[in-house]
Amino acid sequence: MRPAVADAAGPGLGTGASGAAGAAARILVVEDEPKMASLISDYLRAEGHAPQWIADGREVLPALRQSPCDLVLLDIMLPGLDGLSVCRALRAVSEVPIVMLTARVEEADRLAGLDCGADDYICKTPFSPREIMARVRAILRRTRRSEGEGDGAAPGPLQIDEAAWTARYHGIALDLTPIEFRLLRTLAGAPQRVFSRDSLLDLVHEDARAVTERAVDSHVKNLRRKLEAAAPGQHPIRSIYGVGYKFEP
Repeated sequence: MRPAVADAAGPGLGTGASGAAGAAARILVVEDEPKMASLISDYLRAEGHAPQWIADGREVLPALRQSPCDLVLLDIMLPGLDGLSVCRALRAVSEVPIVMLTARVEEADRLAGLDCGADDYICKTPFSPREIMARVRAILRRTRRSEGEGDGAAPGPLQIDEAAWTARYHGIALDLTPIEFRLLRTLAGAPQRVFSRDSLLDLVHEDARAVTERAVDSHVKNLRRKLEAAAPGQHPIRSIYGVGYKFEP
């Protein structure tokens, strides 16, 4: 059981940073010192965010799979699995922004954190919650701008790289077959459009082999299972009775 974190707001902070960093973010605080984790969480809440506290490095990946987040504040010295190992494991499956927190001040330690995939590195000596909040705001602004928020569009949870034939959902890499990738690319490429099973057959089976409409249903079932595994509770592919499917972001 994870220990509870106090709900009190951090001292001297305003009512939130939604204007500076966009909408409230889900932030994973990975810190084994309860007082430190509580203080950071208080400041995050005061900025309008939703923190989740984890004290053991081994719990990070399972927690991310169960509830994707927008940013990870990751201490280096952790029980179970150290922060550098956690960072490498996260980078193998996710592009979620990572900010390393550590009491180590040597340059080699900072470089090690950045080399394993961290986006930023903050020394906790001296400890400055306001600096952490400023770094969080900066990274969230940059991340959301790159996802399209800067031009007025809402950041999407699905990223598809056609050149690399890869897809991520809520930051989690999807292990898709070529047919599943083409199916997802087709549906997500035209949100809210209803695709008939016949049209999907033509689009996803590029070799024009003889297949049935049930094949599409089977591929959709597998695709939904993988999306659900990446983001439990999210169901973006909707069935339209008697017609086919559509993608609802």
